[in-house]
Amino acid sequence: MVVSAQRLKSFDTNLPADSVEFCPSPGHWEYFVCGTYQLQQETTTTETTGEQEAERTDNGVKRPTAQTRIGQCMLMRASPSGDFEHLQSVDMPAILDMKWSHSSTPSPLLAIADAVGALRFYNLNNTANESRAALHEFQVLQATESSNICLSLDWSDRLISNSKVVASISNGRLLVADPVNGEYAVTRDWHAHDYEPWIAAWGWSPDIVYSGGDDLCWKGWDLRTDLATPMFQNKRSFEGGVTSIQCHPQREHYIAVGSYDSHVRIFDVRQPFKPMVTTNVGGGAWRVKWNPSSSTRKDDLLVACMHDGFKIIRHSLNGEPSSISSTPDGDGEASIVVKFDDHASLAYGADWYHGEEQEGTTLVASCSFYDHCLMTWRG
Repeated sequence: MVVSAQRLKSFDTNLPADSVEFCPSPGHWEYFVCGTYQLQQETTTTETTGEQEAERTDNGVKRPTAQTRIGQCMLMRASPSGDFEHLQSVDMPAILDMKWSHSSTPSPLLAIADAVGALRFYNLNNTANESRAALHEFQVLQATESSNICLSLDWSDRLISNSKVVASISNGRLLVADPVNGEYAVTRDWHAHDYEPWIAAWGWSPDIVYSGGDDLCWKGWDLRTDLATPMFQNKRSFEGGVTSIQCHPQREHYIAVGSYDSHVRIFDVRQPFKPMVTTNVGGGAWRVKWNPSSSTRKDDLLVACMHDGFKIIRHSLNGEPSSISSTPDGDGEASIVVKFDDHASLAYGADWYHGEEQEGTTLVASCSFYDHCLMTWRG
C-alpha cells in the first residue's frame, strides 16, 4: 500500500526552487538550505540610427540581449514537527546543485554549483554580532569559463574521510577540486560526456567517480589513470538521459541511478551493465537520496520525480523478504511506499532530515520549480 504523505508546512521561495539539502553535521541537523534558479531574458530599446538600425527586430522596438541566471541560497531551521523558519537569503548566480560536507568541523561547510562556472564555498556559523546561525562565504572557485554551467557536485567525505569535490560541467567535462593551502583548487579536469553531464558522484574510494549525462550513458572513472577512457560505460540500460547518482552510504557496492526515462535502477558496481532492481517512478528521476539512517530504513530511497511528485522506494538489498519481484533478466519492481503530490510543478529538490525518526517516519524537505514552493512532510 502506498501512503500519501501530508504537508506540514509550505513556503514561497519567490524564485523557482531546484535544490534542497539538510545539514548532516551533528549539532546542526535542524538546518537546511534551498537553492533557486531563474533565467532572466533582458531586452533593450533599439536606436533607429547607425549600426543599431540594422539590428532592429521586425517590429523595430526591441532586440534580445544576454541571458542572466540569478538565484538565492536560503537558509532554514526546522523543528521536529516539520515547522521551519527562514533565517537568511544569500544572492548569487542561479544554483544548480548544493551539498554539505560530512567532515566533522565546528562550522559545517556547504558547496554550491552555480550557473557561471563557479563552485562557491560557505561556512555555517555564528559570529559575535549574530544571534543565530548564518552562512559566510569563504571562497569562490572559478572552476571553468563563466559561459559554462556547473551542473552538479558531490563531496567525497560522505563515504570516506577525504574532503574532495567532484563537479560536472555543461561542456561535457568533469573536474575534481582538492584543498590546497587552505583553499580549493581544480586538480583534475577531463572530457567525460558528449552532451550535458547532469550528475557526478563519488564512489567508496577517493579514486573512483561516477557520472551520467544526456548521452544516455552512465560511466565510471578511475582517477589513478589518465582519464582518456572510463572504467566502464553503460548505454544499454537507459532510454533517457542519466540525471542522478548516489552510492549507498552503508552498502559499499550498491548505487542508485536515476534517469529521464522515469526509472530508478539499483546496480552492484561490480556488475555495472545489469541493474539489480528497476523501479518506474512515473517521472524523470532528477534526484535520488538514500535514507541516512542506520536503522531498518537504510535501504529506503527518496526520489524527486519531476512531473510526478516525490516518492520513497523501499528496497531489500541483502536477501531479506521484500516486495521486489525479480524477473529472469534481473530487473524487478521495488515497492513505492510513500508519495507526496502537493507540489504543483516540477519536483526537483528533496532531502532527508538526519536526526531521529518519529514513529517510523523521517522528516523530508522538498521543493518545486515554477510554483517556487518549499515544503516539509514525513515519509
